[in-house]
Amino acid sequence: VAVVFTAGCTEKSQDNSTAQINSTVQENSTNIQKIQGTNGTVEANESEQNTSSTKKNESSVLQVTSLEQINASLKQGPVLMKIGSKHCGPCQAMRPMLKELATEYDGKATTVSIDITESPDLATYFNIAYVPDTTLIMGIKNGEYVYLQEDGQLTTERLKARIRGQMEKEVYEERINLALQKE
Repeated sequence: VAVVFTAGCTEKSQDNSTAQINSTVQENSTNIQKIQGTNGTVEANESEQNTSSTKKNESSVLQVTSLEQINASLKQGPVLMKIGSKHCGPCQAMRPMLKELATEYDGKATTVSIDITESPDLATYFNIAYVPDTTLIMGIKNGEYVYLQEDGQLTTERLKARIRGQMEKEVYEERINLALQKE
């Protein structure tokens, strides 16, 4: 199972977005316990997974607002997760490409998107400083997400596996294909 996350704007013109992210992270740091659970691990019970409201548009890119949604997607395979903001130009420019990836890998991998302005607790949980930020999640081991690095190695350290900034579609395709080979 793999998940890819994308977050943040890395262009200098996005300094406002970075300041807004830092402000939002500070304001919401006390809410992180809601996401982590009582023991600091990634968890979701069956009823939370079944009742979570995952928005799926015609492009098959899931708009995620909770860890439970990510966990449910992982049961179906690898997850490419893009974390961004509606105020981030490069994040918005990635939307058509993400839609294409969702269509191309439908039934094999899930493409999800997190808007940090709508889900600041997730920005805090994933320690987002810049958007867009993308990660591929393979699964959960010992209560932690397992991410796929560029070299094919698995890690529980998201920062080692992230794709920072807006890249060409091929970069994301290579990571998804690598994940599908490892399944």
